Amino acid sequence: MIFFAAEMALFITSLNSGSNGNCYYVANDTEAVLVDAGISCRETEKRMRLLGLSMDKVKAIFISHEHTDHIKGVESIAEKYALPVYITNATAQRGRLHFKKELLHFFAAYDPVNIGKLTVTAFPKFHDAIDPHSFIITGNGVTIGVFTDIGTNCQHVTKHFGLCHAAFLEANYDEVMLEQGRYPLFLKNRIRGGEGHLSNLQALEIFVQHRPFFMTHLLLAHLSKDNNDPEKVKELFTKKADGIEVIVASRYEQTPLIMITANASQKSQLSQAVIARKPEQLSLF
Repeated sequence: MIFFAAEMALFITSLNSGSNGNCYYVANDTEAVLVDAGISCRETEKRMRLLGLSMDKVKAIFISHEHTDHIKGVESIAEKYALPVYITNATAQRGRLHFKKELLHFFAAYDPVNIGKLTVTAFPKFHDAIDPHSFIITGNGVTIGVFTDIGTNCQHVTKHFGLCHAAFLEANYDEVMLEQGRYPLFLKNRIRGGEGHLSNLQALEIFVQHRPFFMTHLLLAHLSKDNNDPEKVKELFTKKADGIEVIVASRYEQTPLIMITANASQKSQLSQAVIARKPEQLSLF
C-alpha cells in the first residue's frame, strides 16, 4: 500500500532556506530535481542522508537566479554527480558559472522541461537579478511550486500558485521588524522596493486569496534572520490555513520529507525519526 501511494505522489523537502543558502528537493518515486543549490555539496549530501535520501536519485538542478545563496554549491554538485544544470544564459553569465558543455542546459519561460516523469516549468518573477524565474514541478497528478525571492505579487505568481497542491512560498520579513531594525535605509528599501522580497503580509495575501481548494501544505521560505520571527509568522499563517499544514523552512536544517498526493484527503509526513536530531551548525553559517 505504501508503494502504491508513492507511485501517486510527489515528495518534497527544503534542505535549507534563507539568505545563507537555498535548496529545495522535489521527487517522485524514481527521480528527483533540486531547485537551487545554495549550500555546499557536502552539506547537501549530509542533509539528504539524514532524510534517508540519495543523490543518485537526483537527475537535474534548476537555478532560479544568480545570487550566491542560490548557486553556491551548484558547480561542485553538478560536477561530482554529472548532473545537468538548467539555467538561463543570462543567469549563467552573470553568476560567472562554468560547467562542462554537456551539463549546461538553457531553459525558457513557459517551456516545460521533462526530467523523467517530472515536468518543470519556469516563469518570470520580479527580483533584482538579471533574469530571475520561479518554478512549478508536476508529476503523478501533483503540482509543487517554488516561489521565493519575489519582490512583488504579479499574475505569474498568482496563476501558478493556484495550481499547487503544495508550495514553498517566501515570507521574508515582518514590516515592523524591518522598519525598526538595524539595516541601513538603502537595504531596507531594496528589500521592500518591489524587486526584493515578499513581506509576511504580502505572502499571506497570496496564500489566502489564490490557494486552490486542493492545497494541503504550505512551506514558508526564505525568512530573514534579522527581520522575521518563525513562530510569529507560522501563527499568522496557521490562523488562515483552514486545514492546510503550515511548515516553516529553516535556515539551519532540512524540513521533514513530505508526501504530497493529488487527493486532498491523503496527507503523510515522513522521516520524523531521521530528522529528530538537529544537524550541528557548521562553519558554512
